[in-house]
Amino acid sequence: MSTDTDSPPGGNDAPLRSGADRWSVTLLRHDLPASIVVFLVALPLSLGIAVASGAPIAAGLIAAVVGGVVVGMLGGSPLQVSGPAAGLTVVVAETINQFGWRTACFITAAAGLLQILFGLSRIARAALAIAPVVVHAMLAGIGITIALQQLHVLLGGSSRSSAWKNLTEMPDELLSLHGDDFFIGAVVIAIMLSWKYAPGRLRVLPGPLVAVAIGTGLSLILPGNVERIVLSGSLFDAIGLPEIPSGGWGAVALAVLTIALIASVESLLSAVAVDKMHTGPRTNFDRELMAQGAANVTSGLLGGLPVTGVIVRSATNVQAGARTRASAFLHGIWILVFSVALVSVVQQIPKSALAGLLIVVGIQLVKLAHIRLAHRTGDLMIYLVTVVAVVFLNLLEGVLIGLLLAFALLLWRVVRVSVSATPVTGTDRWLISIDGTCTFLALPKLSAELAKVPEGAHALVELSVDFLDHAAYEAIHDWAAQHESHGGRVEFVELGSAPMADALTGPPVRGQARGLLDGVLRPWRADGNPITTGVAAYHRRNAHVVRPHMDELRDGQNPHSLFVTCADSRIVPNLITNTGPGDLFTVRNVGNLIPKDGRDNSIEAALSFALEELRVDQVVVCGHSGCGAMKALLGGVPAGPGLGDWLANADASVDRWHRGHPVGTAAAAAGFDPADQLAMVNVAVQLETLRAHPVIRRTMQQREIAVSGLFFDIGTARVLQITADDLSEISDPDLSALAAVTH
Repeated sequence: MSTDTDSPPGGNDAPLRSGADRWSVTLLRHDLPASIVVFLVALPLSLGIAVASGAPIAAGLIAAVVGGVVVGMLGGSPLQVSGPAAGLTVVVAETINQFGWRTACFITAAAGLLQILFGLSRIARAALAIAPVVVHAMLAGIGITIALQQLHVLLGGSSRSSAWKNLTEMPDELLSLHGDDFFIGAVVIAIMLSWKYAPGRLRVLPGPLVAVAIGTGLSLILPGNVERIVLSGSLFDAIGLPEIPSGGWGAVALAVLTIALIASVESLLSAVAVDKMHTGPRTNFDRELMAQGAANVTSGLLGGLPVTGVIVRSATNVQAGARTRASAFLHGIWILVFSVALVSVVQQIPKSALAGLLIVVGIQLVKLAHIRLAHRTGDLMIYLVTVVAVVFLNLLEGVLIGLLLAFALLLWRVVRVSVSATPVTGTDRWLISIDGTCTFLALPKLSAELAKVPEGAHALVELSVDFLDHAAYEAIHDWAAQHESHGGRVEFVELGSAPMADALTGPPVRGQARGLLDGVLRPWRADGNPITTGVAAYHRRNAHVVRPHMDELRDGQNPHSLFVTCADSRIVPNLITNTGPGDLFTVRNVGNLIPKDGRDNSIEAALSFALEELRVDQVVVCGHSGCGAMKALLGGVPAGPGLGDWLANADASVDRWHRGHPVGTAAAAAGFDPADQLAMVNVAVQLETLRAHPVIRRTMQQREIAVSGLFFDIGTARVLQITADDLSEISDPDLSALAAVTH
């Protein structure tokens, strides 16, 4: 029985006595320090977001307190930190401008109720169905909008009502530059951008806090008259009930829906990102959404900004070592204490310092990695259109345009089909290739290509489709009938997962590739002669695909391996080695044996021909589970001509297994039964025989050659590697390389 402990890395604490002890140690050692770090990051960001939104300064602090306390207690994401977020700045500013501050608070509370309904209806995960490229573009558009707004504040002016005006009126703002405001903001920007290069010990402090603190300090020392934040009384004085709208309920409902959707999507995406940063409990999305809704109801009723999960604060929380939701809760308490007890400190902060902070935050929302990813995946147009629409229209319209464009691109990709009709050089044959999703939308292209085939030609129609509707089937069928009526010949090869025969039996469905593979690979029994029936199926489905490859091999073979394996019908060498025609020079016998002293002319001939004439690079011996030869050896095979004389070649393997061969010991430890243990030992012994063989030794003196062993476990369809003294799994170099990149 194990005892839970909670020791820091490298520590040696005694086991803790109770759950209460574990909780208190986790709180004091991990969550309390992390909460202070998150508080120091959240404070200047909350102030800056309130300024950027055009809301009262205290509204940002109220939202930060509510986000920390309410979501910290109720949320479904243990390490996510919530509060006012840059992602809602634009839509909140528009809401305040249209309805006024108190009505905007009512809209925030109503949006919270809608979020609670979302959570109760268990549709939280549906929000994740939004294309990531649209979300990335939405954040980039918000970042650009914030930067354009705050540039005016940085220069000593005020932000304009739209991104277009912020852009076009920038030259006039530059002509009336306030040097003291600009200097303070520029210092903040410089510190924020260069903080990652600061010495390690200094970097423990949050960059945003250091930048705003230094900017505030300079504003108090240097001459000038910078504009500062204004707070009317304490945080409690700013609390007030929202105002119910007197009309325009359609516009109000649209604003409620917009804030609820954006806040929900941003919170859920942030939670997904946070889950990837730690190995603790995963997020309960419905619970998290209801907690965000409760926080927005509370914030709206108290006069605060909308609340969402914030990736910047959440990432800081994880990196600071937080273990439980207590860290998020405590960070809200610290903001409350600071806002009540240190109001005078807040009022010393210059607006240009917060503008510099927000410009950097906005720029950082535009990520080059997202742009590169959109370019690689063919979604760059969606990204650019969404960004432009968010910046110059509004957030909701921009996102809707992005989603519609993403859906249109998806529809085009899904229903796209490739159709080509080309003559086969040197013959009167034509190849018609139809690949993709074949629907009525493909009829114009389909008819145009089919019309290229001349009358009387032999046409081979290669269908590689995963979806075939009745209209497309009818067009192909009618063309084939007409072509044959004029003396032509039409042959069909179906390579896809949607058979033509199914087009008339019911509504069209997308074919499953797994079903196609099952039909090719699973054991089956046909009516009549299974060989001739199988050959007919091969001609119908596979010969056309194999033909070009076999044509390359018509004048000779160049295999890379001699593959010695058992005659058992369940072993398919090319399948388990993922090789094709011409790759393996295969020798099969009962028990995959290599007789010593040249006692089998067939094996001797194969070794000599493979190594000296074909010059293969390696020799492989492959055994398998459930081998009848190994079972016969354990049960006592009768001596004499035939099977008895042949299996006498395995006496050395039986002897080595009885004497505790290391491969047999490893196989027993892995849970294999005696027959399989003997089969693995037999492979190891055959490897020894091969390495001592004159032909192998002579070849090794002339060039490099590998001698290796495999074991196919039929029940699991896994292949193990066998050496002279051990067995092991075969690693996937592609997956190993991928893991190295991702880590």
